Amino acid sequence: MRATFMYGAGDVRVIDVPDPTLQQPTDAVVRVVQACICGSDLHPYRSMPADENGTPMGHEFLGVVEETGTDVTSVKKGDLVVAPFAWQDNTCDFCREGFQASCRHGGFWAAGGIGGGQAEAVRVPQADGTLVKVPAGVDAALLPSLLTLSDVFATGHHAAVRAKVNARTTVTVIGDGAVGLMAVLSAKRLGAERIILMGRHKARTDLGLEFGATEVVAERGQEGIEKVLALTGGDGTHTVLECVGHMPAYQQALGVARVGGVISRVGVPQYNDGDIGWNLFGRNLTLTGGPAPVRHYIEELMPDVLDGKIEPGKVFDRTIGIEETPAGYQAMDDREALKVLVQF
Repeated sequence: MRATFMYGAGDVRVIDVPDPTLQQPTDAVVRVVQACICGSDLHPYRSMPADENGTPMGHEFLGVVEETGTDVTSVKKGDLVVAPFAWQDNTCDFCREGFQASCRHGGFWAAGGIGGGQAEAVRVPQADGTLVKVPAGVDAALLPSLLTLSDVFATGHHAAVRAKVNARTTVTVIGDGAVGLMAVLSAKRLGAERIILMGRHKARTDLGLEFGATEVVAERGQEGIEKVLALTGGDGTHTVLECVGHMPAYQQALGVARVGGVISRVGVPQYNDGDIGWNLFGRNLTLTGGPAPVRHYIEELMPDVLDGKIEPGKVFDRTIGIEETPAGYQAMDDREALKVLVQF
């Protein structure tokens, strides 16, 4: 089968690899229908050291079950399923507490001998705990929105949930990438009436306005902080959803948070040290966030997608085939595409 591998910064290739097979009775094999390129995939794309063996890529996919192990009972051959960006048993204590991305018996795609989602098929460990069945006969037009449940929409939702966004909280979202836009959509869905989106790419911020943002601040750094403070009477907002993962974004979050507010980070941090001194402590700010327990949210979010109440699939602005994934990475890195969907 064909699969996407990365061999170093900027070096993405589509190669032939053996078809996946069942290895454990709890496994399933899923034939991928749609996958996508994640903003987090761009981190190794920009910095990965050369590796002659390469690493499989992709952690977001929607597919059809092709085969199941003898212990699998929740899905069967022919079922359309959503796969979260991590696999898990969904029964350990961490999973039961709602932190499936930290499952004691789980792991991540494209690691530990498990293939990546940007491929024609994937072996899914712990299939009963990982895969979520989509109702039969679903409209094909809904597939891109269902695909967002595998990571990007659920991650934006996680940012808002960890910040305890509700109708009484004002919100700043930092970042107009796919996760930031999903954070806007999620904050709106949870009842927020004022959502300030910090981003400077008009096509993206226009979509953010469609998703529920009430204001856009294009300025960055201190200038951006001052603009948000001016919009909020000098106070800042109750919640800040940081969806970038770089130090300047964290510094902006500190600058626009209201006294007693919450900063929720879901952008994968590309730094190890940040200000947690008086700037955080002195204003009684809460710092939270982390990898989204996607499996915890899928069943909550899916009905709104199926009913057409929300359309997170609008975040995809380019569709390619598997052979074009190297160009898809380049397009996202060049900001010519917001989020690339891979259609099989």
